[in-house]
Amino acid sequence: MQVFVWLTVVTALRVLVRNRLRAGLTMLGIVIGVGAVIAMVSIGEGAKQAVQKQIASIGTNVIMIWPMATTIGGVRGAQGGAITLTVADAQHLKKKIPILVDTGWVKRDVLQIVNGHRNCNSPVQGVSPSYISIRDWPIRSGGSFNQADMDSAALVALLGQTVVDDLFDPGEEPIGALIRIKNVPLRVIGILSPKGQNTYGQDQDDVVIIPFTTAERKVFGTLFLGTVGGIFASTDRAEDLPDAVEQIREVLRTRHRLQHGKPDDFTIRTQIELGKVQEGTSQTLTVMLLAIASVSLLVGGIGIMNILLVSVTERTREIGVRMAVGAKRRHIMMQFLIEATTLSVVGGCIGILLGVLSARLMTVIAGWPTIISGDTVAAAFGFSVAVGLFFGLYPANKAARLNPIEALRYE
Repeated sequence: MQVFVWLTVVTALRVLVRNRLRAGLTMLGIVIGVGAVIAMVSIGEGAKQAVQKQIASIGTNVIMIWPMATTIGGVRGAQGGAITLTVADAQHLKKKIPILVDTGWVKRDVLQIVNGHRNCNSPVQGVSPSYISIRDWPIRSGGSFNQADMDSAALVALLGQTVVDDLFDPGEEPIGALIRIKNVPLRVIGILSPKGQNTYGQDQDDVVIIPFTTAERKVFGTLFLGTVGGIFASTDRAEDLPDAVEQIREVLRTRHRLQHGKPDDFTIRTQIELGKVQEGTSQTLTVMLLAIASVSLLVGGIGIMNILLVSVTERTREIGVRMAVGAKRRHIMMQFLIEATTLSVVGGCIGILLGVLSARLMTVIAGWPTIISGDTVAAAFGFSVAVGLFFGLYPANKAARLNPIEALRYE
C-alpha cells in the first residue's frame, strides 16, 4: 500500500511538471487563499497587540470620568463640553470609595508653546500631581511637580517627547529652559517618557503638563474655579473596576442631586471597556478579511476539481487499461484523490511562503505590526488540504465509476 501511495504521488508530481502552466493556474487560488489567510490574521493579531499596548499606556486599572456632552440648539457638542465635574468631586470620590487608590483631575486646551524662535501648537494639560501617578507616566529626565507646586501655582512644566523635538534643537538640553504659553513663562523641570499613540490615534507625547492651579489661574483662565475637564481614578485590582464604576456613579448622582430616572451628567469609561470596543472592531475586521481569503481557497478548490475532471477525460483509456490489469475502483479513486491532495499541498506550501513574506513586508514597508502564529499557519495549510480532498472527491469518484470496456474503447 505504501509503495502504491508513493508511486501515485510521484505520478502526480510528474503530471504537475509536465503541465506546469495548467498546474500553476490550478494552484493559484490555493496559493492566494493560504497566503491571504496568514497575512490577514497576522495583521489582525498585530493590531490587537498594538491596541492592548495603547490601552495599557493609559495607566493601570484606570477609570476615566468625563462631563456629559452638551447639546446647544439641537447640535451635540464634544464630550467634556459641559461644566459638571469639579475638583471637589474628585476629592469626594477618594474619600467615599475605599477601593479607589487615588483620584486625579485634568483640564485641557490646545495652545501655542514658544521657545525662542521656535513654536508649536500642542495640547496643554493642567493636572493634579496624582494624575501623573494614576497614568503611570514615568519621568525620563528631570523631576515632576508636587503638592507644594500645586498650592503655590508654580510656573513649571513637564514636556512630552514630541514637544521636545518640536521646540528644541538636537542635543539641546530642555531641563531648565524657559518656554512661554500665552506669554506666561514656564520653567521646564521634567521630560515625560514616550507613550506613543492612544486608542484614538492621538500622539500622547504631544503634550505639555503643568500644575492644575497654574493652568486655572495663570494660563487658561476660567469662569468657575475648580471645574475640571475630566477625573481619573485607579484601583489596586482590575477585578474591582466594575464595582468601583457603580460606586462612582452612585456617589456622583447623589452629589449632583440627580433625581431617579434623570440621565447622568457624566460619562464613565474603564480600560476594560475600551479594550472590548477595540478588540470587537479588530475581530470584525479580521473575520471579514478571513471571509474574503476563504473565497480564494474555495476558488482554488473549484480549480482543482475542474483540472481533475479534464484529467479524467484525457486519461480515460489509461484508466481502462489499469482496470483491465486488475486495478480496483478504490485504487483509481485513491490515485485521483492523492493527485488533488498533492496539488493542494504544493499550493499550500507556496501560500505559506507568500503569506509570511507578505506579513514581513507590511511590517517593513508600511510599519504595520504583524504577529505570525504557528497555529494560523497550520490551520490555513490544513484547510487548503481539506479543500483539495473535498473538491477532488467528485472527479475521483467519476474516474472510479468508469466502465472498463467503454474506457478501453475511448479515443
